Amino acid sequence: MKLLGLAAVVLALVGCSTAAEKYAPLATVESVDLQRYAGTWHEIARIPNRFQRDCASDTTATYTALGGGRVEVVNRCRRDDGSEIAVMGLAEVVDARTNARLKVSFLPPWLRWIGIGRGDYWVLNLSPDYRIAVVGEPGRSYLWILARTPTLPADQLDALLPKIRAAGYDPARLQRSAP
Repeated sequence: MKLLGLAAVVLALVGCSTAAEKYAPLATVESVDLQRYAGTWHEIARIPNRFQRDCASDTTATYTALGGGRVEVVNRCRRDDGSEIAVMGLAEVVDARTNARLKVSFLPPWLRWIGIGRGDYWVLNLSPDYRIAVVGEPGRSYLWILARTPTLPADQLDALLPKIRAAGYDPARLQRSAP
């Protein structure tokens, strides 16, 4: 009976450490200049998600800094049939010290005030020249590799994979995006 109790305690501790590892603090970049970050970014790869299931190619995000820690977001992509999908949202900085943590909502403007439907948008990696970014969220369910160009050389993409793994994501889950 004592052995069974000890086994239960060990299993509980293993479960706790796994949960703790899964939700360990997620580091962001030290600083994001929202004016430099503004503009169009092309999706290079992503962890598949339900809200982009119809996106077949040409996935972009265009950011416009509005001031006061607010950023307009316009996401676009093409379906298999060539038609375009576009959605407009608003991101708001939640960490004014770094500007690297934002909350974004794609709800209609008249519904945004209720505070639900906002997702984390954390800048995890950003090249010094603002040409490549990795964006995720603390639950590690979503991740995007973005670039200012529609494609990224394989060596530059490969250089990001150890950083993505170190942040607690499984790079094997990444899906390359079609330009």
